[in-house]
Amino acid sequence: MAAARSAEVCRALHADLAKPYTESYIALVKSSCKFALKNLKKWMKPQKPLGVVLIISAWNYPFLLSIDPIIGAIAAGNAVVLKPSEVAPATSSLLAELLPRYVDGSCIKVVEGGVAETTTLLEQKWDKIFYTGNGKVGRIVMASAAKHLTPVVLELGGKCPVVVDSNVNLHVTAKRIAAGKWGCNNGQACISPDFIITTKSFAPKLLEALEKVLEKFYGRDPLRSSDLSRIVNSNHFNRLKKLMDDENVSDKIVFGGQRDEHHLKIAPTIFMDVPLDSGIMKEEIFGPLLPIITVDKIHESFALINSMTKPLAAYLFTKDSKLQEQYEATISAGGMLVNDTAVHLTNQYLPFGGVGESGMGAYHGRFSFEAFSHKKAVLVRRFAGEAAARYPPYSPAKLKILRGVLKGNLGAMIKAILGFPRGK
Repeated sequence: MAAARSAEVCRALHADLAKPYTESYIALVKSSCKFALKNLKKWMKPQKPLGVVLIISAWNYPFLLSIDPIIGAIAAGNAVVLKPSEVAPATSSLLAELLPRYVDGSCIKVVEGGVAETTTLLEQKWDKIFYTGNGKVGRIVMASAAKHLTPVVLELGGKCPVVVDSNVNLHVTAKRIAAGKWGCNNGQACISPDFIITTKSFAPKLLEALEKVLEKFYGRDPLRSSDLSRIVNSNHFNRLKKLMDDENVSDKIVFGGQRDEHHLKIAPTIFMDVPLDSGIMKEEIFGPLLPIITVDKIHESFALINSMTKPLAAYLFTKDSKLQEQYEATISAGGMLVNDTAVHLTNQYLPFGGVGESGMGAYHGRFSFEAFSHKKAVLVRRFAGEAAARYPPYSPAKLKILRGVLKGNLGAMIKAILGFPRGK
């Protein structure tokens, strides 16, 4: 389906988000399918399917974030009900049309609709619920699941920090930050860099490098660039505009700031040293706005990051191995990437998921299979080899043997198997 209908998928994604072809990530979906097929026999030996699972996907990558968890769920032997996001209606309709053609109807059903339909689905009993979206709705999903003790995977978000040391390759760093921020759906991605922390002395150099890269990527008038996704709808556009127009923030814009409300486009916009208590630093931005926060020493970034909720991803650019070790040990995040942004999402051998308020559970590759399966323990014993020490009446001699067995003492194990202490 992903291969044969790629043109239709791209058209739907463009209708929903003006998403460029290279950001459709159809190849990533195909890669997930091939990886699962290649490894399925090895994965499935010890596991059992859960049953019927509900997958609620997000609007920002409506094809990828629907199909990717479906691959794991079906590979593990489950039946799936998919609720695609109503905020991406073209992709939602296409999924409802295509999935029944390519997948057995007994395996998957697609339910379209909005809040009412999602609420009704959440009232049902499921064997697992997989939700991708924001924390507010994630809490609703978890509360609904708790009524039936249904396990959940919550793929949420958070403010993903980028710490930039002064010893980096500046041009490469700027390109990779820009690709992870504006090249990921114009910042409308859960793993997009949310803010940068660097030193006061290095910030001007980093800003200059970002400006050059952004002009090369999107031209002098980025609002006219076909490579920059639009904001998904007017509600999100107005939310971002409010963050930009905050009286304590608007004068901190050092690059960009252009916007086109009619076409729902906002240019890449960089801020310098916005107040830490401003809205743009309190909530997940989920858009093309990028604050740079400066510190005297790069290690001061650790305390700032840890004062916030745990992010889905944390990024570090440095050549200093000690700083890298300290960052890895000090910062709690769903995932971590050194000297790049966002691309850990594409690695099938790494679990993708959050921690704390950025989510729970993980998927991708084998981790998708495990998310939708159960490790059922089965022990088969023979009738020979009775251990008298396990049965009443208990005695000091029996207790000694049992303690030895639990400690892994070979002599005690042999005595237990041979039925010692006999006649007691």
